[in-house]
Amino acid sequence: MFRWFQRLLPRTGDFFGMFEAHAATLVAAADALSRLSDDDSSTKDQLKIINDREHDADDIIRDVLTTVRRTFLTPFDRGAITSLIASMDDAIDEMQTAARAIDMYELHQLQDEMKEMVAVAVESAALTAEAMPLLRDIGRKGGRIHELTERLVSLEGKADEIHAAGLKKAFKEYGETSTIRFIVAREIFKHLERVVDAFEDVANEIDGIVIDHA
Repeated sequence: MFRWFQRLLPRTGDFFGMFEAHAATLVAAADALSRLSDDDSSTKDQLKIINDREHDADDIIRDVLTTVRRTFLTPFDRGAITSLIASMDDAIDEMQTAARAIDMYELHQLQDEMKEMVAVAVESAALTAEAMPLLRDIGRKGGRIHELTERLVSLEGKADEIHAAGLKKAFKEYGETSTIRFIVAREIFKHLERVVDAFEDVANEIDGIVIDHA
């Protein structure tokens, strides 16, 4: 009798826990990307870490999507939940793509501006991880969440400046002497820019939730 009654009760899912778990994969992948950017580091080892965390993230997003379908009561609109976790998943996917490009082109030393963009990605992942637990108390923590998302957006602007300067530097160094090296540099910058852009998308999704629920 009690089991039958339980089935009638509204279901809830641990969406906050899943957000936080996914954010942890972002931090781990960003840290591995940072180590990969160190001169002469073990690209194979760091790439494995990023791949493993990306697989973990895939498992989490599947759990989120399944739970959304099965849950009667959700803390936010279903569309907001799926959009947020999808934007977070895009961020780790872009980190994986960047790492694979570095490995494919066998870059053992990255340009200083590339390292700076990786550092921006590391900070962005940390800010995202800080924001996730605050969503549990969005009414009282909305101000702090907005501060974090503002910082994420400003980091994207900073990365744009670094990207432009790095690309210009690469063109000056390789444009006339080694077209291939310039193309490779441009490719890596493109992937790193997409990483930071993805974190800006995360910030925008969080802001949307704050506006609707804080």
